[in-house]
Amino acid sequence: MFWPMFAVAVGFLSLAVLGVLAVRVFVEAQRLGRQVTDSAHRINRAAEDLERASLSAARAADSL
Repeated sequence: MFWPMFAVAVGFLSLAVLGVLAVRVFVEAQRLGRQVTDSAHRINRAAEDLERASLSAARAADSL
């Protein structure tokens, strides 16, 4: 009777460990998603700044 109960306890413990690991993976995936979104916003701002700078340079070249 000991071994079947031991096997059930180990099974529940294994499921608990897998659950904790699944939660950690989910949290890290959300964090990575936030970082990717933030990076995309930074890249878009930089692209807009570059576009504005190139327009200013083009206007300055035309006025010469």
